[in-house]
Amino acid sequence: MKRYLVLGVAVAALAVPVAASAAQPPTAGSLATQSCKAQQAAMGAATFKSTYGANAYGKCVSKATHTASTELNAANTSCKAEQAMSDADFMAAHSGKTFNATYGSNSQSKGKGAGADAFGKCVSLKAQAASNANTQATVNAAKSCRADR
Repeated sequence: MKRYLVLGVAVAALAVPVAASAAQPPTAGSLATQSCKAQQAAMGAATFKSTYGANAYGKCVSKATHTASTELNAANTSCKAEQAMSDADFMAAHSGKTFNATYGSNSQSKGKGAGADAFGKCVSLKAQAASNANTQATVNAAKSCRADR
């Protein structure tokens, strides 16, 4: 019975339209998980464990969640500032494209829905870029320390 319930939930989750989730920025947890998986793959198991200690993956996710939360807040603030710019100023800084054209808008949305989709994509892109940079910096530092040992 439990198998059917789990299967039903999985099918329902897959049935959610992709367009509905496109405007949602990533969560701190999802960014942290991606970061830790990338770190573990890039560092190797031994360096990853020596970097974080016992229960390395859990400690990595915990630390990365705090960092990702800060990155998401910074991305949100940055996108709000960009969205608040006048169209002329924004277009001058972004090759003549408006905010919605730069970050993409949901072609099915009109009015506020299109802007919300572009805002979500803006936050997502900026947070992901910050997370990737932080992940790479952590990997580089860990490899450098490992080499010094």
